[in-house]
Formats: sequence, structure tokens, C-alpha cells
Amino acid sequence: MKATTRLVQIAVKVLEARDIYSFELVAQDGQGLLPFSAGSHIDVHLDNGLVRQYSLCNDPGETHRYMIAVLRDATSRGGSVAMHALEVGQTIRISDPKNHFPLAHNAGHSILLAGGIGITPILCMAERLSNADASFELHYCSRSADRTAFAERLRSSSFAASVQFHYSDGPEAQKLDLTAVVANRRPGTHLYVCGPAGFMDWVLETARANSWSEELLHREYFSAAAIDTSDDGSFEVQVASTGKVIRVDPNQTVIGALASHGVEVITSCEQGVCGVCLTRVLEGTPDHRDMFLTSAEQARGDQFTPCCSRALSARLVLDL
Repeated sequence: MKATTRLVQIAVKVLEARDIYSFELVAQDGQGLLPFSAGSHIDVHLDNGLVRQYSLCNDPGETHRYMIAVLRDATSRGGSVAMHALEVGQTIRISDPKNHFPLAHNAGHSILLAGGIGITPILCMAERLSNADASFELHYCSRSADRTAFAERLRSSSFAASVQFHYSDGPEAQKLDLTAVVANRRPGTHLYVCGPAGFMDWVLETARANSWSEELLHREYFSAAAIDTSDDGSFEVQVASTGKVIRVDPNQTVIGALASHGVEVITSCEQGVCGVCLTRVLEGTPDHRDMFLTSAEQARGDQFTPCCSRALSARLVLDL
């Protein structure tokens, strides 16, 4: 089963900040695009065979365009370099919008925390909350002013008074006092964070240390942290529908082992970030290595991401 894709044309390309370009995408046929909700992303299929996820950062009320922004990553595996090479007028293939980072619309207040390029889904959330006249605050942390994408858009927005900028190279007084932000929350507050893994871990750990419950913490990772695989061993997976048992070698992913026996599972990020390949586990204990499932979902052990996760038990029976 193939995911739905469509061709779009790059209508506008803008250097938003140092190493960050935004791309405005419009339907190739000139028609409208599917609606999306705040926190949504699209998969971009590149000519080099890579598929990358980028958050939509325009107002979710718009249907004439999608806007994404891409940071050229010094450790890029090819995705950001290929995106930055694209020019106005070129076409690319994208998926329909998907949302694994939705807003809780019943929140009494929302705290939005963005680190660097993590501003993209957060910006869309701010637009939605502002349009709904909802209570929120946005804290935008970046290394320096020249690396702060969409700064002028935020400063000139109708919700500019709810936005605070925090620069790593700036005076101490303007740096984010995260403990103060999470310690003095009002009832019904939800927290949203996106950015580099270290920034997100700092935010989530600080919130948990201040007695935030998991259902109030929302996050979306762009990439997974490196994992030591030197002690990985082999295990088996069984396809429930056929009973077929397949060995997964130490240097092999479950996705790779399944594919070598003709069992295809749709993937996208291949890092356990996007959740596209999420698969039910009927028996056995997964070794979770993803950034998609919450700790509570991982503890249940009834699903895993076969693109990167493995097994703690000798065999996993998969609902395939």
C-alpha cells in the first residue's frame, strides 16, 4: 500500500535566516491544497530517493499554499542539502498533511517552546491559537539573531506581545528562565516543544521535575539521537498473518529483514521520529529506540517502530 502523494511547485524561496530557507509550495494544477491543522507536517520526496518530513509553518486557515522551512544541517544525510538546491519553478512530490503533534484545543493556556528550526510547527500553532483568541505564550530560543527565522513575521504579528526571543549569545537577562516558566503554570496549561533533541530533553525533564504530567507535555523531534549498536544481537520476527519467521541480524533493521523476504512496511524518516512505520506487537518485548512514542506508550509494549527499534525478547510477533 502506497501513501498518497501529489506534485507541487515551488512558488517562492526565501532566505529566512542564516542557513534557513523557506519554501512556498502551490498545487501544480493551480487548484487548492488539502486543509491542515496546526502541528501538521508533510513528507517531501526528493529526486535522490530520500524522504524527509517538514512541518507546515503557514497559517492553517490557508489552503492556497503550504510553507515549510529547512535548515541546512552540517551533519545532513542529504535531505537539507538537496532541499536548499531547489529553485523557484521546480516541482517536488509531497504527501498529504499528517499531524502527530496536534494542539489540545481545550487547554486553558498553552506554553510554546521553540529551539532553532523547531519554530516551524510552533509558529503554525501560534497562528491558530491567536485566530481562536486562545491564551498562550511563545518562547523562541536560538543561537543568535541572524539564525532566528521568521523573526520579523513574529514581531509584526497580531500576537507579538505573547512572543519572547532568547539568544544564546545575548545578555543573561534575556535568556530563557525555563524553571520560572514551568513552575508558575496556571491550571489547564499544556506545553509544546520542538527543536534539537538536547533542547527538548532539557524542557521535558525540567517540566517533569516540576510535577508536570505526561498528558500535558507535547513534543515533536526532528531527528533521533545516536544510539550505540555495538551490543546488538540477532532475534526473530514472526508475521502473524502467515506465520513466517524471519531472522533479524545484528547489523540489520526489522524493516530491512522483512523487505528481504518480500514483506513491505511503509517507512519515511527511518529514525523512529515520524511514526509512519508504527506496527502492532502481538507477542514479545520490543527494545524501543524511537522518539515518536511517549514513555507510557513504550511501556505498554504493544507497538513499535521497526525502522529502528529491536527486541528484548527472542521473538516478536507482528500484526502484519
